[in-house]
Amino acid sequence: MSLYFIKSGMQTSIQDLGRQGQMHNGISHSGAMDLIALKVANWLLSNPLNSAVIEITLVGPVIRFEQDMFIAISGAQFELSLNNKSIHNNEKIQVTSGDILSFGKLINGTRAYLSLSTKIDVPKIFNSYSTHLTVNFGGYKGRSFKNGEKLNCLLLDRNKKDDKKVPKYVNNAYTGSYILRCTTSVETNLFTEKQKANFIAKKYSVNANSNRMGIRLNESALEFENPIEITSSGLMQGSIQITPAGLPIISSVDGQTIGGYPRIANIITSDLPLLGQLKANDKVSFMFISHNQANKIFNKQQQALNFLDK
Repeated sequence: MSLYFIKSGMQTSIQDLGRQGQMHNGISHSGAMDLIALKVANWLLSNPLNSAVIEITLVGPVIRFEQDMFIAISGAQFELSLNNKSIHNNEKIQVTSGDILSFGKLINGTRAYLSLSTKIDVPKIFNSYSTHLTVNFGGYKGRSFKNGEKLNCLLLDRNKKDDKKVPKYVNNAYTGSYILRCTTSVETNLFTEKQKANFIAKKYSVNANSNRMGIRLNESALEFENPIEITSSGLMQGSIQITPAGLPIISSVDGQTIGGYPRIANIITSDLPLLGQLKANDKVSFMFISHNQANKIFNKQQQALNFLDK
């Protein structure tokens, strides 16, 4: 029982909610770049929300199913078809053996998530099925899929007949221009008021060299009269470091666990899923908010997503 990748896509890999409690061992969190989209795809099939799924990036695969199952797709929007008939995101879809799912043109966003009503048959590493693409472990042979490969799946009793509807306010129409809200970080006060004001005033574009390790931004750089020197310390997803050249790098899920560039800000938890939907030339600007405001935004987001608990 398996999925056959007629075409693998650009970077198609297995991801779940990531690895917990391994940062002190130098192992980054990894997992899906957009946790909300992953959870929605699993919820549609009544899967446990942390079930492993297939993360699809920019150019999607063509997959032939070799067993009957249900699927759901959330996140970035592609032109989707099943046996050359259009299908859509955020729906529970029945497939039968021999059916072919095709991801066509990308419409918006960057990463989509394909959930299955079967269990993906790969081993857990550090209590996660996620593929750490930077260092090549986990998931399917520690890497993304290649053309002509098969993914084995275990048949489970997940084919429930309930038809769930994603609330209309869960909008996956990604605009390509974002304001990311931030709180101060441990080195924010080492930057001058002018540097912090310039950081907020700029509209950056996403560099094509961005990946699951870090998102690099282009724009006229922040200017330093004197370099900021710090002792290397821990990084987390959403840490915004400023390089000696004055350009921001946003740490992401496969990123290094420590770094020596000063952190001007941290992106709030509620906005982290947007990092998974950024692609080259998308526009990004930043806004500082208080930690109290960040907590209120997080609580409001959790209330909006409480349908996932049902």
